[in-house]
Amino acid sequence: MSDTKPREDRTGAGVLLMALAVTWFTCIDSSAKWLILGGIPALQVVFVRYLGHTLVAIATFAPQEGLAAFRSNAPFKQLLRSLFLLGSTTLNFTALQYLPITVTTTIMFAGPIVVTLLAIPILGEQVGLRRIVAVCVGFVGVLVVMQPWGAEFHPAMLLTLGALCMASMYFIMTRLLAGVEGNAVSQIWSAGIAAAALFPFVLKGWTWPSGVDWIAFLLIGCFGALGHIAATTAHRWADASILAPVIYIQLFLAAIASILLFDTWPTLWTLAGGSIIIASGLYIWQRERMVRKGGVRKPVPATR
Repeated sequence: MSDTKPREDRTGAGVLLMALAVTWFTCIDSSAKWLILGGIPALQVVFVRYLGHTLVAIATFAPQEGLAAFRSNAPFKQLLRSLFLLGSTTLNFTALQYLPITVTTTIMFAGPIVVTLLAIPILGEQVGLRRIVAVCVGFVGVLVVMQPWGAEFHPAMLLTLGALCMASMYFIMTRLLAGVEGNAVSQIWSAGIAAAALFPFVLKGWTWPSGVDWIAFLLIGCFGALGHIAATTAHRWADASILAPVIYIQLFLAAIASILLFDTWPTLWTLAGGSIIIASGLYIWQRERMVRKGGVRKPVPATR
């Protein structure tokens, strides 16, 4: 039995749900940074995040789907997708030990830019000159945030770049699996494989939280599951072309979390680079939207 559900025209609710999903994603990063700064090893934080996600996903989908929630139609692709997600989270959480949430979030905003480039050789998509220029401008924004030429540069930013590339490959694999897998299988596999892969490595140095750290420890997996489920449902209720710009409110949310929880204010460089990345991402989104609507004639792919 498939868990694929029909599209529903609930655009307003979809936008609100996507905004809620972005809020949950900010809570993941905030919880991870809080736990790591509190002395919990980064790999253990990643494990707890995915273990909680797995348990919530099973509790949500298994009663309705039964064993079908665990059966994949493309297990190898699902495995690759899950490993890319695991790699991205591991690198990002490790970087959060040294970098403000605003910096990691801003660099990760370049995801649509990297996906645009990767879609050319992997998915065979045609990308015009204007979008290529927008991609280049977006990478200029990343350089402005990282400042590799100045004293503000931190080597952990390279970890975030690695996380960005891994996350982009995760989204590419998600595109390849579109229409092949249902939400239940994708959720359970992506979280379950990550938790299973990390389990042997976190036992030896296991560290229990204390005090208020327990709140983040227990909720980080729930934040992950709720965020992904909300984002999936939002895309069923509204077009992706409408939802895409909503993710950029995460920079605002990350700034608030950084200030309130860690007493760290975003720098002018982060804000300037973030503005460039967002502008580039919005332009790419707009061009893709025009192509889908027929406003721009899409080149015919070469046969081979």
